Amino acid sequence: MAKNRYTVAQYDDMIARGILGENDRVELIRGEIVPKIPISDSHIDSADRLTALFVAGVSQIARVSLRNPIHLADSEPEPDVVLKRLADAASRYSKPDPPAVYLIIEIADSSLDNDRNVKGPLYAENGIVEYWIVNLVDDCLEVHRQPRPDGTFADVRTLRRGDTVDVIALPGVSFAVADIL
Repeated sequence: MAKNRYTVAQYDDMIARGILGENDRVELIRGEIVPKIPISDSHIDSADRLTALFVAGVSQIARVSLRNPIHLADSEPEPDVVLKRLADAASRYSKPDPPAVYLIIEIADSSLDNDRNVKGPLYAENGIVEYWIVNLVDDCLEVHRQPRPDGTFADVRTLRRGDTVDVIALPGVSFAVADIL
């Protein structure tokens, strides 16, 4: 049985018309409306710590967006954390597209395979310059940079407690990996 495929415009129209609401835990991935993976207590704790860390560390130079959609060619994923350009009058009420995104972070426990093999390639294909996976399973931070059109990243690193990580689009902004994990 063939799956229904939707454009971003059709998906946005379903939201605007109330067909999909905020209680529908779904996102648009490659034209398919897919259920979002439920989040665990450790995922919630990690999201809370990242929020505090990033709001304190970058609020003067970037906006911290939590679990809100971003606009890609055929998708509107809702990453756990997005660092994006500060809003100007034209973009204040719009979903950011790749040029407005400095960093995407997904927090992964039960979603690890999906974050690596579905969302990672999607972000790379769309030119997201930096993508981190807070890997709660292996207690590490996976850093993906230099996106390629084929859905891979040229620079992939695994960082551990004791390491530091910088945000490449924000010179001078760095964090202790231990504070992220």
